[in-house]
Amino acid sequence: MLGWLWALIIGGIIGALAGAITSRDLPAGWIGNIVGGLVGAWIGQSLLGTWGPQLAGMALIPSIIGAIVVVLIVSGIFGMRKRM
Repeated sequence: MLGWLWALIIGGIIGALAGAITSRDLPAGWIGNIVGGLVGAWIGQSLLGTWGPQLAGMALIPSIIGAIVVVLIVSGIFGMRKRM
């Protein structure tokens, strides 16, 4: 029953960690971190597999790599929109 809550917490941590590594923030604060972490985990595990340590059903290393990619793409898109 609490599996989804645990996944949201770990997704938020992964998103925040990706933002800290790239020195960029996702829009919408902690909700953006959760969404970015969950989407990044899905992308990272789809492309890189499920190797490494796992927590809440997410392979941490591929998830963090995927979240870094998501943060870079989203911050790049929103950065371009601000300049226009």
